[in-house]
Amino acid sequence: MITKPIPYGHQCITEEDIQAVIETLKSDYLTQGPKITEFERAFADYVGAKYAVAVNNATAGLHLGAVALGVKPGSKVIVTPLTFASSANCVRFCGGDVVFCDVDKDTYLLDLDKVEALLRKSPKGTYQGIIPVDFGGYPVNLEKLRHLADEYGLWIMEDACHAPGGYFMDTKGQKQLCGNGNYAEVAVFSFHPVKHIATGEGGMVTTNDKALYDKLCLYRTHGITKNPALLHQNDGGWYYEMIDLGYNYRLTDFQAALGVSQLKRASSGLDRRQQIAARYNEAFAQVSGIRTPFVAPDVYHAYHLYIIQVKDRLGLYNYLRENKIYAQVHYIPLHLMPYYSQFGYRKGDYPVVEEYYEHCLSLPMFPTLTDEEQAYVIEKVIEFVSK
Repeated sequence: MITKPIPYGHQCITEEDIQAVIETLKSDYLTQGPKITEFERAFADYVGAKYAVAVNNATAGLHLGAVALGVKPGSKVIVTPLTFASSANCVRFCGGDVVFCDVDKDTYLLDLDKVEALLRKSPKGTYQGIIPVDFGGYPVNLEKLRHLADEYGLWIMEDACHAPGGYFMDTKGQKQLCGNGNYAEVAVFSFHPVKHIATGEGGMVTTNDKALYDKLCLYRTHGITKNPALLHQNDGGWYYEMIDLGYNYRLTDFQAALGVSQLKRASSGLDRRQQIAARYNEAFAQVSGIRTPFVAPDVYHAYHLYIIQVKDRLGLYNYLRENKIYAQVHYIPLHLMPYYSQFGYRKGDYPVVEEYYEHCLSLPMFPTLTDEEQAYVIEKVIEFVSK
């Protein structure tokens, strides 16, 4: 019998996690200590990237990435409207211009054909970069996007917040993990409690470019350095210089300790998410009126979200809440937000994402969701849709 509410996402904190944090709280460092480096190296290894920079949240990571990539007033950057606000806001933080492009009707990732059409309508050099999102945990085919970006001189910043551990198979049959840096200059991950790895708040920026890595590290800490090679003078061991305008975007050591501990269970968490998705798929396969997620055979979906589409989304949302199931909607299209409407965006501009928004609902998806809880969710969804 289900007695407690079932959220759409939830962190999993074990005794090992708690002990890892306690040990760090008892250590000499609460911030800027050895756990940061340990977490960065472990995460870089996990996604297959050369470098990783820990930050206090993914929004900060996206901002750092935009700064390091040179976004400035007048820069035009292509962004999906189907994402959380930070994916686009990072461009605005730098004074750049956000240009939205519609999504694919199956994957709900940026429609690369529409991106290409957008690029062809303008002279080369009009756009500076592109920010694709591994929406819901579905990896963007960055190999295909890289060819397009190279043709038009664009950088790629992959918003991989939903997809640590996800991958696509490239044309050589090799796994390309989200955030590995093989096709995107920069990738950003989130460690919010509902994500695969939780540190409370927190994020990570990965790259294979040493020059970008150095910029990310500099901008993360106020633009201040103690690197003798970069100093204009050196008054002694205490001396430092602020050589650029930066930010305080640092993660704490005890958060990093939690991240290191959580990372050790990342693979098993992914396996459990696959099991939950498979069970949902099987349960809804023969139910008229429920559209389940599309997944191509050459993709490993990380399933941060499990999203169905139904005719009466509001009715189902309310019915589930009445039965203590707290489903969620991801996302309200960004171009419809009042802030972005001031730039001329209107309803009807991006019909695929707008149609999706009318029907989408994210069901509970997290590793500690029990079989009993999932069965209850399935029962209530089918109960409503079959009425």
